[in-house]
Amino acid sequence: MFVDKAKINLKAGKGGDGAVAFRREIYVPAGGPSGGDGGKGGDIIFEVDEGMRTLMDFRYKKHYVASNGEDGKKKNMYGKDGEDLVLKVPPGTIVREEKTGLLIADLVKGGDKKIVAKGGKGGKGNVHFKSSTRQAPGFAIAGEYGDEITVVLELKLIADVGLIGFPNVGKSTILSVVTSANPKIGNYHFTTITPNLGVVKTKYGDSFVLADIPGLIEGAHEGTGLGHEFLRHVERTKLLIHVIDVAALEDRDPMEDFNKINEELKLYSPQLSKKPQIVAANKVDIPQGEENFKSFKEQLKNTGVEVFPISAATNRGLEELFTYVSKKLKEAEETYREEEINEEEKIYKYEKEDKFQFTVGKEDGIFIIEGKFVERLIHSTNFDSMESLSYFQKVLRKRGVIDELKTLGIKDGDTVKIDDVEFEYYD
Repeated sequence: MFVDKAKINLKAGKGGDGAVAFRREIYVPAGGPSGGDGGKGGDIIFEVDEGMRTLMDFRYKKHYVASNGEDGKKKNMYGKDGEDLVLKVPPGTIVREEKTGLLIADLVKGGDKKIVAKGGKGGKGNVHFKSSTRQAPGFAIAGEYGDEITVVLELKLIADVGLIGFPNVGKSTILSVVTSANPKIGNYHFTTITPNLGVVKTKYGDSFVLADIPGLIEGAHEGTGLGHEFLRHVERTKLLIHVIDVAALEDRDPMEDFNKINEELKLYSPQLSKKPQIVAANKVDIPQGEENFKSFKEQLKNTGVEVFPISAATNRGLEELFTYVSKKLKEAEETYREEEINEEEKIYKYEKEDKFQFTVGKEDGIFIIEGKFVERLIHSTNFDSMESLSYFQKVLRKRGVIDELKTLGIKDGDTVKIDDVEFEYYD
């Protein structure tokens, strides 16, 4: 099964906690603090694997968590960094932030990689808190939390040439004839609901990748029908073969179809409408096809677009068409650049919440303080150490937490709760 879109949640590793330790060597009387820092949490990295073709792996597993950093140790020994989690994706994968839809990464070639969620910093050991008045600090700092983000993965096929056109015009048949691909073929609309790839080899030894793109209808740029699912895969091709049913078996007008498809491309992305295009006028083996072809070609004579009469069913004209395509492909400049998927594309930047952000509320007579910074602080506090409690109170005052509690009317003896820890307040 071809899967070209997936939504997953990422959680980078938490930093390890700093250690509380003291030197105890036999020849070092009254040894000072020696608690080491915690290790950094593991990052989550996306990396291109050229052997992958779909996002199938991400359909069944939705949550990914990197390893936490190791806690610090005694003798000033740092904890190990958490192991990075590397997620392999196929070439052509785009990573977007789920809420905003903004671009995080565009992974095109083998080896391309991007850190999407960064691990938290390790906490500092008690060796950092020694001062002239605090010779033996009995506390350390907990590690920071890693980034947590939900992303949407989109796969855009990387093909040299794309077959475009309305449903049921013969694109799948062309692909099956000129390559070893075996697409499903049927006499009904939307036969192809996922893109198919094949390699074309000309008699001159040239080869290129050809993609049969799902059929397009009016309103595709607004998401109608297969809409964006179709257009997403056209963006990376260097050349387009526009397949037209000149036999008009479904009472369609070939010129009208040609204009509608191009209008949809233009509305979706002006860049798409600028890609080199060659028209394959299919089904000329049918009596009315030959007649309609002459009229159709006449209407296109001043557009500069080359038109080839073909019959996918009988192989007529296919060799001439693809010999010409191979020649034009060598001349075509790849309009896509990694940094310019769309001229208006905005890049997403992960913004951590304010490091010292907190909220204070009151519920059932208990004052509740919330925020990652106070949670780290409470878990860093040694309630059996006056120095640790003094540091805890000092930080709360410095960051405005005590002022906020007073604004809400806190009094000595009132209960304050941070995370799962409750204690009595005294100014």
